[in-house]
Amino acid sequence: MTTTPLLSLTWTDHVTGRQGHLVVDRLVRGVSSGGLRMREGCTLEEVTGLARGMTMKEALHYNPDGRYIPLGGAKGGIDCDPQDPRAYGILVRYLRAVRPYIETMWTTGEDLGLTQDIVDRAAEEAGLVSSIQAVYHLLDDEASARKRLADAFAVEVDGIGLDELVGGCGVAESVLVALDRAGVPYEGTRVSVQGLGTMGGATARFLARAGLRIVAVADIKGTVANPDGLDVDALLAARDSYGTVDRTALRPGDLELPGDAWLSVDAEVLVPAAVSYAVDTANQAQITARLVVEAANMPVLPDAEEMLARRGITVLPDVVVNSGTNAWWWWTLFGDIGADADEAFAYTRRSMRALIGQMLARAEADGTTPRAAAHAIVADRLPVVAERFGWYG
Repeated sequence: MTTTPLLSLTWTDHVTGRQGHLVVDRLVRGVSSGGLRMREGCTLEEVTGLARGMTMKEALHYNPDGRYIPLGGAKGGIDCDPQDPRAYGILVRYLRAVRPYIETMWTTGEDLGLTQDIVDRAAEEAGLVSSIQAVYHLLDDEASARKRLADAFAVEVDGIGLDELVGGCGVAESVLVALDRAGVPYEGTRVSVQGLGTMGGATARFLARAGLRIVAVADIKGTVANPDGLDVDALLAARDSYGTVDRTALRPGDLELPGDAWLSVDAEVLVPAAVSYAVDTANQAQITARLVVEAANMPVLPDAEEMLARRGITVLPDVVVNSGTNAWWWWTLFGDIGADADEAFAYTRRSMRALIGQMLARAEADGTTPRAAAHAIVADRLPVVAERFGWYG
């Protein structure tokens, strides 16, 4: 797989001077898929890596018997704090600038720092039909497909949207498969999660319901920990739209610790689910968990991952672990599943269990890391996708 993207551009906002980036790594059937993130310090290099990862995620979920056909990979990113009062205006102007790409080749949606409702509102203001309109010409029945996806986004479980829960369901299943293969029981297994937003919050919820003990969660204010286990449902109910927990909701036994304490708490499983580049060569030394599960995109730097591997710590890579959200969009739109939570969770669990199991078996057989195994699986599948559906870039 070549690493040079098909399209790479940087836009500068004429009002604020802030920059935004778009990278289309590859096109399949003329279309690519990948979310739009907004964070202070977002770079073109970061977006390029994320776009490449999206190409891999799409290929991983190729099922020749399914209606969903993989797309290419892409990503967008805006260098701005999403809580900046100017952020929404910058988002609208960015979408206006890249409108021709969204209309023809790039399907996008929420990512770090942005929610789907904000993306949808800004897309409409920018004159777009939809943030995923480039894929519409590939649908057999556009009206039915769009209604099915809209209905799915309207589904809630315990007051939380299905679109928010399904990604965490996939991450949690990744953890459970790894524990099953290692013969580790769920009950009593301790988990530390960085980030209680869309992905981290849902992951914590599903793991707690499976019997694991969530002993620490981190947000922008710091780390909340309790060795006896946190009340995950109470924390989810007390968070704002950015995943920050209202500290007045904490129980007497809950501890408020520094922001990086999530790395070093006593836990068997560590789930970085917030920002990219969270684990580097310096702070990896604080990790005592035996399993790191990448719910965020690119949270562990490559050199840090090598150091963790030498210490016997396994990293499950983001390209597989957090791929469920993207796949759920397309499973629903193309009609592999309906607008139903139980069906979505069951389909996600089956798909993720198969992928994680295949990746870990390949890593064991090849004597390599799960990430290298995931890349090998992608390398096997990409030529099949390219030959059958067309590949550009």
